Amino acid sequence: MLYRDGQAASANSVVLLWTAAGWLAALALMGSPHAMLDIAGVLLCTHTMVLAAYLVHEAAHQTLFARAAANRATGEVMSFIAGSCYASFERIRHMHIRHHVDRADLACFDFKALIRRHPRLRQALQVLEWAYVPATELLMHLQVIARPFAVRSQRKYLPRAAGMLAVRMLLLALLGLWSLKALILYAVAAVLLLHVLNFFDAFHHTFAQYFVEPDQPVPLEGRDRAYELEHTYSNLVSRRHAWLNLLTLNFGYHNAHHQRPSVPWYRLPALHREFYGDEDLCVMPLRELLRTWHRNRVGRVIDAAYGAPGSDAGPGRADGFIGAHGVSFLTVV
Repeated sequence: MLYRDGQAASANSVVLLWTAAGWLAALALMGSPHAMLDIAGVLLCTHTMVLAAYLVHEAAHQTLFARAAANRATGEVMSFIAGSCYASFERIRHMHIRHHVDRADLACFDFKALIRRHPRLRQALQVLEWAYVPATELLMHLQVIARPFAVRSQRKYLPRAAGMLAVRMLLLALLGLWSLKALILYAVAAVLLLHVLNFFDAFHHTFAQYFVEPDQPVPLEGRDRAYELEHTYSNLVSRRHAWLNLLTLNFGYHNAHHQRPSVPWYRLPALHREFYGDEDLCVMPLRELLRTWHRNRVGRVIDAAYGAPGSDAGPGRADGFIGAHGVSFLTVV
């Protein structure tokens, strides 16, 4: 049996087909001579890469297919579309499952220590973030490629990183030879992808953060089940129009996901209603998060703490929620 059940077969087949076919169609649209098709291509490319990233997350939790091998293979393909294929799916999965088990934000690369050692790099990141260039998240993606070349302990990952780098550079060169405009617009879509992923990742938790080796244990220090749920937040695209949350594959229902990580994306809205009903405290309003994301875009680069939302629902609750960088499940390896 390929899928877990009939609902999985229909839901996952549709989203996987849309993601793969839409991504390829977007590349064609971005090479069109018509401006409106170019714009449609950028939006479609961004959207399908966002879906691909969250499908990697689903595959990591083994929710797409009944067999682990099918989830792994799909995770590798979706990771390629999302541009995170320089690390293997199994490395991504391992660190993400640790995030759930340890109830912490774990990463193998301490970008904050790096920019403390190199003030000019910090200044450059902050200037770029001020200009709405997702430089910090780009740095996190680049380190996955660079560390196997530069760090001796990472050399075992070099064949994968170098091979994927060669393949993707060749494909980008072919895209540029076919249409330089399409290549430039693909870069624009990649920038938008990083903004979307960072926005949703930034405000899901106020967990403790550790920089570790992949199998290095961390002390639990009281991070029990109650801590996990108390420090987890949901950032829905829309509460009124639930279908809009499909734009991010229901990833915004993050409290429901942490309640039961094995529940697939298409059942999270019902699970959220089961646990929370109309309760507002765990759901951060999109408008307020956009405001704090904008206001703290420079400080977020170096701030040691994530801040926290206010204890009462109402206007301004998210103003003290600074958010996080470097916690994407795609780049913490």
